[in-house]
Amino acid sequence: MFIRQTRTGNKATGESYVTYRLVRSERIGGKVRQITLLNLGRHFPIKQEDWPILCSRLEQLLNPQAVILPLECSELIERTAQRYHAQLVARAPTIASTESAAGSTGEPRPPVDFQEVDVDSLQMTQPRSVGVEHVGLHAASELGLIETLNELGVNGVVQASILGNLIGRLGQPGSERATWNWLQQHSALGELMDVDFLSMSHLSLYRASDVLMKHREVIETRLFSTARTLFDLQETVTLYDLSNTYFEGDVKLNRKARRGRSKEKRSDCPLVTLGLVLDGSGFVRRSQPFAGNVSEPGTLASMLAGLGTPAGALVVMDAGMATDANVAWLVEHGYRYLVVRRGGMRQFDATRSVSIETAGEEWLPLQKELSPDGQELCLYCHSPSRQLKEEAMLALSCGRFEAGLQQMRDGLQKPRSEKNHDKLLERLGRLKQKSRGASQHYQVNLVTEESGKTVTAITWQKVPVPGTMATHPGVYCLRTNELAWDEEKLWRTYTMLTDLESVFRSLKSELGLRPIYHHKEERSDGHLFITSLAYQCVQFLRVKLKAAGITDSWATLRDILSVQRRVTATFSQRDGRSLHVRKATVAEPDLLAIYRALAISAAPGGTRKLIS
Repeated sequence: MFIRQTRTGNKATGESYVTYRLVRSERIGGKVRQITLLNLGRHFPIKQEDWPILCSRLEQLLNPQAVILPLECSELIERTAQRYHAQLVARAPTIASTESAAGSTGEPRPPVDFQEVDVDSLQMTQPRSVGVEHVGLHAASELGLIETLNELGVNGVVQASILGNLIGRLGQPGSERATWNWLQQHSALGELMDVDFLSMSHLSLYRASDVLMKHREVIETRLFSTARTLFDLQETVTLYDLSNTYFEGDVKLNRKARRGRSKEKRSDCPLVTLGLVLDGSGFVRRSQPFAGNVSEPGTLASMLAGLGTPAGALVVMDAGMATDANVAWLVEHGYRYLVVRRGGMRQFDATRSVSIETAGEEWLPLQKELSPDGQELCLYCHSPSRQLKEEAMLALSCGRFEAGLQQMRDGLQKPRSEKNHDKLLERLGRLKQKSRGASQHYQVNLVTEESGKTVTAITWQKVPVPGTMATHPGVYCLRTNELAWDEEKLWRTYTMLTDLESVFRSLKSELGLRPIYHHKEERSDGHLFITSLAYQCVQFLRVKLKAAGITDSWATLRDILSVQRRVTATFSQRDGRSLHVRKATVAEPDLLAIYRALAISAAPGGTRKLIS
């Protein structure tokens, strides 16, 4: 075994360059021929004087039982030898049969191959995760991502980096650099794709992100269209909401990095906002990054315009987006809407309501009222669990407000405490500002002496304001221009928004949306888009698995999938040669159920055999 330099050229550009190959001499038909084992590429990292050491160490790895003492070599040579050894085994001929005879797992059985080996010589090496990678590639392929990248002219190296980014987000959520480390040291994705991620720089993942952003709209449109076809989705409901995440660092070069109200309580960091438009089935129709301090209502038109949604589609939003201007825009552009009403008087008449049972086995009374002009419907909902929560919140707020009033009152009996009417009036104003929700329900009176300058007593009386949380706890109102639906259909359609909220939770907790380490705007946008694509794959998998009765979260599914590994078993044979067999561990029952539900192989990567 030795390394050979070969001068070659690029026919398209006329460029001449040197490439390196790992070769072995074999006698074939009475002649000695050189057989190429591996193409080492143009950028071979080992100095020429160290080539014999590398080849000797590689021979030792291929024949470990013949080694008395491992060859001493540098860390670079050891890593390179281990890498080439893994590639030789992973690229060895497969011994999996395509015959129809199946074993107990439903997998084709390989042909019988008996080898006489020394059992005590067994070595298990190169364990790499393969479960998440297997289902992730399946989802990306079924959703048409790989086909779309081919049609867009994305070359093989960039495609591999894109899929590495995407599946890394599924298997080991984190930054692109963390994904690069996972691909190199922990994952068998390269084997499944026949790609050497060890030869790739981490910069290739960043460049892949740039390519994705260049084709973002086309990719999103294609993936959603494929999902609609695969699952026969009826496009009737559109869900829209925003969430933000935070950056690590100052991010001075990113125009979208702005301070704002963080939904993760990280207002100490710059933020960026992600807007998602989802179909009622839970698949993303469109994603778009916004500045961290963006006004939620102002994003609706830019997100929905140009989506090609059919006339009459229903848009569901929470109160943050449901301004009168946005509702008017929806009506003007032919959309129906179902939104939470912002403000307004609470009301509820139990005698005119109907009750439905929620998924939480709670009975929910609903009262429907038509507006005076007959153009809009209000659905008043009275939630018992929400009532308990709001009553507790109001009691706590009222308790704090009354405690503040009592403190002011007690001060009137102390010689050095404030008694000036104007000063106490200011304190009362600040107290009302801090307890705005509770203070509106109190009438407070400052009693003064005849001059009107000194307060002698403070009295208050709780008078609940009609139509508020104090008089109608647990009541909220939905408004819609869909007049034909009954109470239950309106409410159950609105509860789809909770699915959208679960999407954001999944993006942040399961798919590594937060935090963002990129300083450049296009890279942070790419990070958000990769996470959105990862969610599309997760949604595809969960919809398929749900049809088979598997309803676990992605975090649970990932734990089940992560158990399976590809490993290399090496034995010493009687004739002195070494037998290397690389294959996946047997799928355990929960994992096997997932593979069967997806109709994919339970032995990803097949079985490879190398005799050296």
